[in-house]
This record gives sequence, C-alpha cells and structure tokens, in this order.
Amino acid sequence: MKYVLLMVAAFALSAMQIRSADAQGMPGGGGMGGGMGGMGGRGGAPPGAAGMPDEIPTHTEDKPDVAVKKALKAATKALDKAKALEADAAASKDPDKKARDLDRVSDQYNIALDAFTEALSHKGDLLEAWDQVGYVHLRLGAYREAIDDYDHTLTLKPELMEAVEHRAEAYLAVDHLDEVKIAYMDLYNHSPDLAAQLMAVMQKWVATRQADASTPHSADAEAFTKWVSDRDGIAKQTASLPH
Repeated sequence: MKYVLLMVAAFALSAMQIRSADAQGMPGGGGMGGGMGGMGGRGGAPPGAAGMPDEIPTHTEDKPDVAVKKALKAATKALDKAKALEADAAASKDPDKKARDLDRVSDQYNIALDAFTEALSHKGDLLEAWDQVGYVHLRLGAYREAIDDYDHTLTLKPELMEAVEHRAEAYLAVDHLDEVKIAYMDLYNHSPDLAAQLMAVMQKWVATRQADASTPHSADAEAFTKWVSDRDGIAKQTASLPH
C-alpha cells in the first residue's frame, strides 16, 4: 500500500512539473514533455497558439504636420498678395494709390514673415521656408537677416541658384563686394540668366553710388565699379559669339 501511494505521489509531482514548464514557455522538461512537443502539444505549439497571440509589428504612416501646412499656406497667400500689390504700385501713376499699395505690401510681407517663422518653429529644416524668409527680409530691407536666411537655405540645397543670386543682392546692399563677385561668377558659370539679373542689380548699385555726392568713393567701390564694367563687357562679347 505504501508503495502504491509513493507511485501516485511521484506521478502527480511529474505532472505538476510538466504544467509548470508549459506555463513558462519551455518544452516539456522531461521525456513526457518532449513527447508532447513532438506531437504538437502545448510545449511545441507555434507562437500564438493556446490563446497567446503573436506580437505583430504595425506600420503606421506619419500624420501630416497640420500646423506646418497651415502656416505655409498662410505665408504663401500673404507673399503672393504682396507681390501683386508691388506690381500694382509699380504700374500706378497715382502717387496716393502707389503709397497706399506700398504700405499694404509691407503689411503682407510681415504677415508672410510671421507665418514662415511659425512653420520653421515646428520644422527647422524646411528649405522652402528658409528661402522665402530670406526673400521677405530682402524685400523689407533687412539685408543681414536675409544673408543669414540664405546661408541656411544654401546649407540645405547648395545648388539653388536663385538663393545665390538673392543673397548676392543682400551682400551688395551691405557692401560685401568680394562675396558679390564670387556669387556672380558662380551664376555666370551655372545660370547665365540669373547672372544677367545680378549684373543689372550691380549696375544700378554703381549708378546710384556715382550719382550720390554724399557717398564716399572708396578704393574698393571704385575697383568694384571697374570690375562690373569689365564683366559686363565679357558677358556681352560671349553672348555675341555664334553657338
């Protein structure tokens, strides 16, 4: 009788060990557990069986940044309106209307500036925003700020020639003449149309300096004036050659 009781106890203990091994995700732990695993029992069941679902990775698309999109939309709308008002002011022969339009131009540029800045506060590597902020600062006469903006722009996209040209205009406004020369040669080699645009701006700068008796005629300015004349001659000569 004692022998039978001992056998029953041993069998019960073995069954408890198997259940314990199952609960820990281990194969049966003994010959019996191994046998159950081989037969497709719980010890060898595939992941997800017996009410234990697999952990399936989910791939969700990033949601669009609503704040950035809203800011860019508002900025672009104000910028387009400012350009339209500038065109109206340039075409108007009524001095009062011209003055009113120009006041509104400034207002719209400032609205655009605030909106582009808002977009950059959410996403600091927006090429479009840096480029347009530079343009707005240039149009508002904030030339050093424009240079900084275009530095950011060209860090993101060095080959953006429009930014090279606009930054050169800002450089010219603060008399950074060597930088203007470098920009012109870059444009001359890669974007002749933009080089011609910058040449017109440089010639206007030269004419304004020469007409203003109060502006000191420095050696640097005189050298730059000669350089502009020489480069204009080269550009015209090159353009006249047969292609």
